[in-house]
Amino acid sequence: MNKFIFITVLVVIVVCTGCAKDEQEEETFVGIENISFENYPKVDGSTSSSVLNVMVACKLLGVPCRWIEPGIVTEWTLHPKYEELPEQYKNFFWQHVKSSQTHGAFMNLIDGDADVILTHRTISPDEKNHADAVGVTLIETPIALDAFVFVVNKNNPVKSLTVNQVQKIYTGEIINWSQVGGKNASIKVFTRPRNSGSEEVLRELVMDGLEPADFPESEIGGMSQVFGEILYNMDAICYTFNNYKNLQARVPDSEVPKIAINGIFPDEKTVKNGTFPFISKVHVAIRSDLDHHSMAYKLYEWLQSENAKSTIIECGFLPK
Repeated sequence: MNKFIFITVLVVIVVCTGCAKDEQEEETFVGIENISFENYPKVDGSTSSSVLNVMVACKLLGVPCRWIEPGIVTEWTLHPKYEELPEQYKNFFWQHVKSSQTHGAFMNLIDGDADVILTHRTISPDEKNHADAVGVTLIETPIALDAFVFVVNKNNPVKSLTVNQVQKIYTGEIINWSQVGGKNASIKVFTRPRNSGSEEVLRELVMDGLEPADFPESEIGGMSQVFGEILYNMDAICYTFNNYKNLQARVPDSEVPKIAINGIFPDEKTVKNGTFPFISKVHVAIRSDLDHHSMAYKLYEWLQSENAKSTIIECGFLPK
């Protein structure tokens, strides 16, 4: 009998301890004091950071959100539950939470049509020239990490490239897959337009000062189109952001595989420990003359804080 009582008490202690642990581990969302629909800043950004932009707004304003499957747009998108928005705020997200793509977002920030932007890169040379011409300087702060990845057709036997090989493919020095251990076939090099987020990251992060060759016939307009081109071109290569591939394009590696760089595969572990060679940073940017008492500046500060980390992780990124 005493043994039974002892076991029962022990079970109760273990269960209660587990409950207490669960309660401790459950994080409480901490937003920004006094933020509201009325004072929420105009936030713009890149396609690849649009999920973070929408989720931040929804969480800070207490609005539930949902994923919308691809329709006319060939990628999954996150939206607020519009039916739960008060009538006077039905158009709020269209006006205050935008995704004008990277270049458009930078131009809007410089021209005063956005207060804060979220992008996968810093200002490009063209954008810097425009900012200098109108007397604007920006503050750009990294808040999250992501892998910048190269993708190939699933039938391509090449599973890994070195940094040097990638650079030579994009300078046009390596033109055949047989030069990097593949079959005898000309490499179909796909690119993105100048000033797009991924193209400028390629130039800054991957090329390291080397000038890419011109591949004008292979320029891909939208990020989601990268995967269609790779799917139907057996000898193709292109680049994208890992989180975009996983969360928005939702194209599995079995269909469009990522390749390792220097033998290191891009995943959460290799980004977290810094071993993957091409780690991109998600930035929050503001104009340097932004009022430090404004809600826009408070949002800028919040995105760098511990309170934002759970949202950053929920959006598939690693906090900086």
